[in-house]
Amino acid sequence: MATNGEPAKKTQWTFLTNHFHILVVLSREPTLRISDMATQVGITQRAVQRILSELTEDGVIKIKKDGRRNIYTINRKKRLKHSLESKHSIGELLDILS
Repeated sequence: MATNGEPAKKTQWTFLTNHFHILVVLSREPTLRISDMATQVGITQRAVQRILSELTEDGVIKIKKDGRRNIYTINRKKRLKHSLESKHSIGELLDILS
């Protein structure tokens, strides 16, 4: 309860970023459509497209066309960026969450 007698508001933050949420859903289903990624993560399709572009530019994912679908491959050996986490790979974190 807030000090003024009103209920405390819930915060909307999470421990993982939307970038990592995209990696989680792609690790489970590598042919997922952008609209489905957006729905699962709870962000817009435009945000998903921006994140996919950033992950591709950074070498975290590769995108291969298969007809009208994309197949996303995650570079599981890629190290996490922050100095506190850089001893660990994306694959290690994905394994923990699987």
